[in-house]
Amino acid sequence: MSTSYSFGEPDKGSSVNKSRSWIYLAAILLLAILAGVYISKYVRTNKEVRTLTTEREAMRANLQGELDSLLIEHEKIKQEYGELSDVLMVKDSVIQSNALEIKQLLDTQWEYNKIKKKLDNLREVSQSYLKQIDSLFTVNKALKEENLAIRQNYEEEQRKTESLVKDKEVLTQRITEAAVLNAYNISASGIRFKSAEEEKVTDKARRVDKIKICFTLAANQLISPGQKDIYIRIARPDNMILSKGKGEEFTFSYLGALLQYSIHQTVDYNTEATESCTYWIHRDSYEPLTEGQYVVSIYTGDTEIGQTSFVLQ
Repeated sequence: MSTSYSFGEPDKGSSVNKSRSWIYLAAILLLAILAGVYISKYVRTNKEVRTLTTEREAMRANLQGELDSLLIEHEKIKQEYGELSDVLMVKDSVIQSNALEIKQLLDTQWEYNKIKKKLDNLREVSQSYLKQIDSLFTVNKALKEENLAIRQNYEEEQRKTESLVKDKEVLTQRITEAAVLNAYNISASGIRFKSAEEEKVTDKARRVDKIKICFTLAANQLISPGQKDIYIRIARPDNMILSKGKGEEFTFSYLGALLQYSIHQTVDYNTEATESCTYWIHRDSYEPLTEGQYVVSIYTGDTEIGQTSFVLQ
């Protein structure tokens, strides 16, 4: 048996296999590199996305905060100025409408510049609203102060008028009270006739023929001159009035009541002091006057202007 050895060209199959192995290795290495690059880019991109999302939420929260602060301030202004804010209802509705639009954009879309612009415009409208309502407040305050001053002046003038009216009433009352006749130097006594031309004062009841009453009407420039009706009542000791008769023709009106009079006399009064004397005649010579005190009262109109008394024994 013989053994044969072959020397010559290298094995081609083995070379091909080695070449393929290197190609596969290179492909795997390339894929690994590409995978690493992709993963690195993905991680970096994901981080950037998270960063952008965080920044976006921060900006959104900032814009939302600005909007909320603006609306809170707007509500405070409305409450502070009360009814005046009703005058600017149209502008208030514009503010509320724009605020609602910005809220919807914050909730559904993300356009920072657009929202920021709208928010700036809303702030300008709100500031304009504040200026207008502040101007209205200033005008209204001035009007209130003017109205208060007018009312105070009116009340002061009314008080002055009332005071003048009251003073006038007091003065009128005083004039009315002063414009009344008064009698003084009043005297009354029993008279006995000694002859047709001679009379004598007596205090004896049985001898009295007449009762003489004299008085002086005081001067008073406040009283109109002219004829004055004077009524004299002579009351006996039993308070009965000496009178010529019992009928109404022997009465006069005093404070709504009818009083009997003893003597009715008309005096011509010229606002100067006027003296007057008159008589009550005792016609029943068979029945003497009652002994005791007699009271003489003098009246004119609704006023008792004087009184005196005398005693008969």
